[in-house]
Amino acid sequence: MIVTLLAVFALLRDVMAGNKERTFLMVKPDGVQRGIVGEIIKRFEQKGFKLVAMKFMQADEELLKKHYADLSSKPFFPGLVKYMQLGPVVPMVWEGLGIVKTGRQMLGATNPADSAPGTIRGDLCVQVGRNIIHGSDSVESANKEINLWFKPEELVQWSPMGADWIYEDN
Repeated sequence: MIVTLLAVFALLRDVMAGNKERTFLMVKPDGVQRGIVGEIIKRFEQKGFKLVAMKFMQADEELLKKHYADLSSKPFFPGLVKYMQLGPVVPMVWEGLGIVKTGRQMLGATNPADSAPGTIRGDLCVQVGRNIIHGSDSVESANKEINLWFKPEELVQWSPMGADWIYEDN
């Protein structure tokens, strides 16, 4: 009986820890200029994910070069960094069960032409160079990006009233 209870508690702990997975999303300058930040936030809230940090800011070259460091050898890298400086961006941290994978699915393919209808890029953009949003591609990338864009004290710890209606074992 004690072994069974311990197994149940371990399972609940793992499920609850999964609810705390975080991802980094950033609305790019084209998304901000088009006034669709609210639409993007709305989709993640309606899915049941929790916003834990958000900024409205002008990103500088140094920060953008660090953020996109994995693309630094690509021929489009200088243009990407320059483009990202053209206007404000909205970096955000979202939390929830499987949010990295689900978030990427919600965004759609990097190239909007390859994105399914119903995805953010499939519904709201046309060209890869104006694909309105960045999303972490793994938990490791999410942690790195969150730490790059946010200080620990900027991440808000809170529990939404509706969490019990989203997660079975909250």
